[in-house]
Amino acid sequence: MYTTILVPLDGSGRAEAILPHVEGLAQCLGTKLVLLRVVDPVASMTGMEGMPIDVTRELIQQEADEAERYLEAKRGELAARHIDVKISVRYGPIVQAIIDAAGAEQADLIAIASHGRTGLARMFYGSVAAGVLNRAEHPLLIIRSRDEG
Repeated sequence: MYTTILVPLDGSGRAEAILPHVEGLAQCLGTKLVLLRVVDPVASMTGMEGMPIDVTRELIQQEADEAERYLEAKRGELAARHIDVKISVRYGPIVQAIIDAAGAEQADLIAIASHGRTGLARMFYGSVAAGVLNRAEHPLLIIRSRDEG
């Protein structure tokens, strides 16, 4: 049924709440997981107005390196449980990067945790899960996470 599941993570405990769900699917179905972390250069540059472009590039590269280390650690944890895991770091607006990654990886499912924000908090922070839900053509597994992190 599912051969590849795309799992967007942002490094928070809330986002990681999806992992037990996809781990179970992967173990039962032999599914490959693609762990994704998106580096949004525009969001990364918030507050950097007036900084030299080299510094800005360096900070974005540091964020990408951190994303790679984070995903490698998660891959190691899952691989220790005999789960096939690939990692991917992408750049750009988060929702679009998730949708693009799902297509590029030929994902059968996008699995994501929603922070469960409502009202003004959702309006102020936006909702990655809602954006993916509204724009993706792939099947979605969305769980609400109330975990702090």
